[in-house]
Amino acid sequence: MSSPSPTISPPPLKRHRISSSPPRQLSSITLQPPPPALAHKSLSSAILNPLRIYSWNINGITPFLHPSTPKITKYLTSTSTSKPRPRPQPTQPSLRANIRRWKWPHILALQEVKIAPIDNKTQATVRRAVNAPLDSEDEDDENRVIYDAHICLPKDKHNATGFGGKVYGVCTLTRRDLGDLRTLSAEWDLEGRVLLTEIPERGLVVINVYAVNGTTYDNRDPSTGKVVGTRHDRKRRFHSLLRNEVDQYENQGWNVVLAGDMNISRTKIDSFPQLRMGEEHVRNRADFEGKFITDLEMIDTFRVMRGEERKFTYRPTGKPWGTGGDRVDMILVSKGLKDYVEDADILDSEEERGPSDHVPLFVEVAFCKDRETSDSIDKKQAIGGEKG
Repeated sequence: MSSPSPTISPPPLKRHRISSSPPRQLSSITLQPPPPALAHKSLSSAILNPLRIYSWNINGITPFLHPSTPKITKYLTSTSTSKPRPRPQPTQPSLRANIRRWKWPHILALQEVKIAPIDNKTQATVRRAVNAPLDSEDEDDENRVIYDAHICLPKDKHNATGFGGKVYGVCTLTRRDLGDLRTLSAEWDLEGRVLLTEIPERGLVVINVYAVNGTTYDNRDPSTGKVVGTRHDRKRRFHSLLRNEVDQYENQGWNVVLAGDMNISRTKIDSFPQLRMGEEHVRNRADFEGKFITDLEMIDTFRVMRGEERKFTYRPTGKPWGTGGDRVDMILVSKGLKDYVEDADILDSEEERGPSDHVPLFVEVAFCKDRETSDSIDKKQAIGGEKG
């Protein structure tokens, strides 16, 4: 594991456990190392190996929640004698349909779910929607996959405001056949940006991240509301806190997966038509690179598997498809997992974007010995598209 930076002395970090109940029911817990005998266990189960992790900034979960009751017009009979011309019905976005299309990933990290913290009804609807049968085939499948939904929403009354509280928020879906796991929030995160899922059997923690977007807007003290800098300043502070979180896990013997919207494009090939080069954006980018890539030596799984191929995760909806994009969503893994990354990609298509303005991405981590060596993976770095 990487040693901590000499310029950073991380304080002890506190976490709260989150169950399938609303996140207001929390209790303090202490980080424990993974069981030594199981931390690097080679799992033979075809169902759970490789471990498949998807991430998607969904930009609001409401379009994916089917109405709980039908419209009243369903029960009205037309008095007209002529038969109305049937109208094509738009396809209702469905989280479970996406999950099935992606072949039932073990973990799905969602960002920007945009649920008001007091809205327990919508949180319950999310938990129902991810398991509601899609059709008779899904309903009758004796091995149907069931998910638990863990949700973390903002509590900051000064920096997470507007839209009736429907801002930010992350949700991690975990398959029940993953076995024993713990999903936790970080005490330092009051904006609903971080969820940690510990899988002790594999010595692995998956951190769902919705990083701060650097802007010149005011950043306020969450207790007093006093202006204490800009959101650029908060972004770099967020990097430091998240970096410390990863470092503490690694020092305890865990491997870490960071999955989510980092709100950073790393290099010129990660943006089209061009990379943002304002002074603060350059500083934010260097800060991210220094803390996660240089200091912690984390692995950018898409770049390791796809070389310099150009794909983007942020695809704005206000312009024709393909005329702009940025790779701001990433899945980074501890350097100790490099030899276990079996595949990683971005589902960069208009269909996969759906009602969001981001597309999904994924990684597959194989916990077995009969697989490619790091040398063969390194060779894949030479494969890619055009340079920016």
